Amino acid sequence: MDLNEIITISGKKGLFKLVTKTRTGMVVESFEDGRRLPVFVTDRSSTLEDISIFTEDKEVPLKDVLWKIHEKTGGKPGPDPKSPPGTLREIFEEILPDYDQDRVYPSDIKKVFTWYNILLEKELITKPEEPEKEEPAADAEEKKGEKGKGEKKPAAKKTTKPTSTNKSAKAGKKEQKPDGASSKPVKDKGKNTKNK
Repeated sequence: MDLNEIITISGKKGLFKLVTKTRTGMVVESFEDGRRLPVFVTDRSSTLEDISIFTEDKEVPLKDVLWKIHEKTGGKPGPDPKSPPGTLREIFEEILPDYDQDRVYPSDIKKVFTWYNILLEKELITKPEEPEKEEPAADAEEKKGEKGKGEKKPAAKKTTKPTSTNKSAKAGKKEQKPDGASSKPVKDKGKNTKNK
């Protein structure tokens, strides 16, 4: 499941889908009613991909927690987020037994179940991809040695100096002041000129 384009915004209920990025933020679309709204850089927003749940020894990505809820419920909707906090805490403890009870608040658990139900309704819950396993160092060295025998090295990149974008300076023309008067550089030849 790709949670990079699913946004949560502080102060707004529900989840939002990223529509486009703008120079001042982004435009998102509500999963609830389909309305689009702007989200500015100053708004507190996060992608679900960036959210993790604290456990006693590490942080578990939200997508892994959502998948565990999916497995626990058998692909059915999760508990009602409006259930009493004690009930939600018990259910969450069954799903993630080693979660950090001091840093994961009842409001956080409520949000996780709310998000799960929204994503399930939109059929966006899928099994998280397994991270690729690294090759043992010996195997990697052998492949590197075989691969590097007949290959050429890539050419070095060329660097260029930045150029001025002032067209009048390039063309050798005088710059015009806003009132239409031209500005000429004043040359001081070191001579005192007097009218004779």
